[in-house]
Amino acid sequence: MALASQDPAPDGAREAPAPEAPAPDPGTAAAVAAAEAAGLAAGESVRIDSWIWAVRLVKTRSLGATACRGGHVHVNGERVKPAYSVRVGDEVRLRHEGRERVVIVKRLIRKRVGAPVAVQCYIDNSPPPPPREAVAPVGIRDRGTGRPTKRDRRELERLRGLGAPDAPGAPVVAPDPHGRRRPGR
Repeated sequence: MALASQDPAPDGAREAPAPEAPAPDPGTAAAVAAAEAAGLAAGESVRIDSWIWAVRLVKTRSLGATACRGGHVHVNGERVKPAYSVRVGDEVRLRHEGRERVVIVKRLIRKRVGAPVAVQCYIDNSPPPPPREAVAPVGIRDRGTGRPTKRDRRELERLRGLGAPDAPGAPVVAPDPHGRRRPGR
């Protein structure tokens, strides 16, 4: 017996199926599940130095504490100490390694997790990093060319902007009674 398909919507209109989110990496999904299982109960808080270390904004917890003591960490516009309790929804501003990071706390964690899990714990509103200067490396010698000659060394110093010793503006060198050149006498 064949069943006729019945159209639930009049005029033959059907709803479009909801788009499916791409399946996350199984390893990442397992790590997220483990982090959530070890997570905090609702209403709990975490120290700011511990949280910025756990979500990999700084390399060590002591660097996080040092950044807080040095005034490089602000939460909701206020300068904070390392023991400040951060909560979900707080805006954290961290000035570190010549760059300012602006993040909004999405999830609280105490233990350091992998990078794919860590980025799910905050919303990154940081300005883009400054562009790296496209300057050719100066003074890199080919492998196996041996030790530079005096002429090569002077050329490298000139390229690096250090100037040659006999160039204008170089330090004055007084003669040595033994015939050697010694600076500053």
